[in-house]
Amino acid sequence: MTTRILFIGEGSSDNGLVRHIESIAARAGLDASITVPDFGLLRPPPGHSVQEKLQAARKLHGTYDLVVVQRDADRGPAQDRRNEIAEAVHAEWPGLQHVAVVPVRMLEAWLLLDETCLRQVAENPRGRVSLDLPRGAAAERVSDPKQLLKDSLARASEYKGRRLVQFQKRFSQHRLRMLELLDPEGPVACLPSWQYFVEDLNEAFDSLNQ
Repeated sequence: MTTRILFIGEGSSDNGLVRHIESIAARAGLDASITVPDFGLLRPPPGHSVQEKLQAARKLHGTYDLVVVQRDADRGPAQDRRNEIAEAVHAEWPGLQHVAVVPVRMLEAWLLLDETCLRQVAENPRGRVSLDLPRGAAAERVSDPKQLLKDSLARASEYKGRRLVQFQKRFSQHRLRMLELLDPEGPVACLPSWQYFVEDLNEAFDSLNQ
């Protein structure tokens, strides 16, 4: 039997998480079919809140066993985001099981830990320029991980002038690719927010297997 999963992220570059959800499902012995609605095609497009995105997803008339919702903690407690997601699912899709994915502070913090991946996506895998990236839990204490990731990709590329400008315009693509390539057994595995993601997903899959 196929497990039908709805994935809702903050933006399209979060869709790289789908690969990891599929891998975790496969290890749990599940055949997962994951739907990622392109809300940008809807007119009018939904708002940015979890509740508004769930409302829009329901209008597409899909049937699901589980919804996985990604929302950055930003500068607040991760539990606040978990509560927000739980309340939105209960209000808009009562009875649907959910998993909240809440990186601290932003999803980019997960990507800062994989220097090999960063250099590869920066199109300069053999580069040696110093990046001075955070290590371990320090990644979750960076005040603006998105900006640091942008700057680190630019530095790692070693591009200059016009070529650098064009490279920087593709940040959303680079972020998506880094997330797809992220090694789940690598440095990110030490972060509590990643551990919660994996553990919560495994618990949900165990429940669906029963």
